[in-house]
Amino acid sequence: MTQPDSLHYLGVRDAIAARIAGGELKPGERLPSERQLQVGGGVARGTIREALFQLEAEGVIYRKDRSGWYVSPPPVVYDPTRWEGFMSYVEAQGRRPTTETLSKTEIACTPVLAPIFGRPVGAPMYRIRRRRSVDGRAVLVETIVVDAAMAPDLLSHPLDGSLTSVLKSVYNIAVARNRVDMQPCALTRGEAEALQVKSGLPGLNVVRTSYDAQGRVVEFDREYWRHDALKISVDIRVR
Repeated sequence: MTQPDSLHYLGVRDAIAARIAGGELKPGERLPSERQLQVGGGVARGTIREALFQLEAEGVIYRKDRSGWYVSPPPVVYDPTRWEGFMSYVEAQGRRPTTETLSKTEIACTPVLAPIFGRPVGAPMYRIRRRRSVDGRAVLVETIVVDAAMAPDLLSHPLDGSLTSVLKSVYNIAVARNRVDMQPCALTRGEAEALQVKSGLPGLNVVRTSYDAQGRVVEFDREYWRHDALKISVDIRVR
């Protein structure tokens, strides 16, 4: 029985995935062009694109604007039950983390933030927007809010590294507890542009609320990860 036209792309998808799994195409390596794949497989270019989009949605490959398709590198492993900053756990896995501050501004506490921080509406807050990369590839964009009363003049300090370290070394503020909420999402235009991916692709929304030993909120952080960049791994002892 011949394969229905609507399913041709699955065969192409499987063939490319097999080349990646077999090591013929390695992480970070550029795939052959769509035209080369078309000639090699004797199928329509639209079918090739559909197969590539399927692999992109699965996190197997990714696109670089005006450059082509590449094999996705291994994801960063993250254990939400342990408190380690991005720089620390990425470096511990032998990868190269970098952080770029996109903006840092003072804002007035909003009705949404007021109950989170236990502060009145209008109280001064700091909002920091950063893009974080692994081995030169942007993997997440985050917006962090910090109570200005806890860390006066925070925005004058370099924030392209560990914010946790700045809070601890300059303000003697240490995180004692974290609450982490995660849910899948579709990357909207702002996040997609910052991550240099197509709007509407799947992503992971991570919301982290960090507390000090007195129960005060130290940071409120909302992260948007590209879906192929993070692997959640938790090892829990069962009693």
